[in-house]
Amino acid sequence: MTEKKYCYQYPHPAVTADCVIFGYDGVQLRVLLIERGAEPYKGCWALPGGFMNIDESAEQCARRELEEETGLTDIEVVQFYTASAVERDPRERVITVAHYALVPMSEAVAGDDARNVGWFGLDEMPTLAFDHAEILPLAIEHLRHRASTTPLLLSLMPEEFTVAQLAKAAEAVLGTKVGRPTVRRKLLSSNQVRPEGRTHFRKL
Repeated sequence: MTEKKYCYQYPHPAVTADCVIFGYDGVQLRVLLIERGAEPYKGCWALPGGFMNIDESAEQCARRELEEETGLTDIEVVQFYTASAVERDPRERVITVAHYALVPMSEAVAGDDARNVGWFGLDEMPTLAFDHAEILPLAIEHLRHRASTTPLLLSLMPEEFTVAQLAKAAEAVLGTKVGRPTVRRKLLSSNQVRPEGRTHFRKL
């Protein structure tokens, strides 16, 4: 290990990374939560996340904590917000770097300090620990903006899919009506799929 040239004498905060993981069950948008197995907020539902190691980035921390607490691996997360309210964590002064991802729904397994895991619809969210209820709507806003301007929704589709399937997923994620002609037009201009007929497409 290289010798440290400087030593900071003043108190400084701990840093965590939290993950808002969105999934789509074919009907509605859902969020993956963990049930905390330790204090503070033992027994409450929360976003997956935890404290950053000294030798990792915020993104590395987010992906590691996600794997440790839910078993999900190889998830590409997007950093979107930093929560820094002074008393947001009763343990100590903690700043969290929030990330989100939109993934195909799969079975998650509780691990580390998580007692349970579950996928929740946006209209059935339990009371969340810490300030996670404030972070969640910000993640939804960022997700919807990005999904409307990028091919992000294709990650939810199987190798072969229809315009109707993608339009339905888009409506669930964006929270608004989406016309099938618009979806088809965007697909035809995309370099990530090829048409297999008028209404069917295949990922490249």
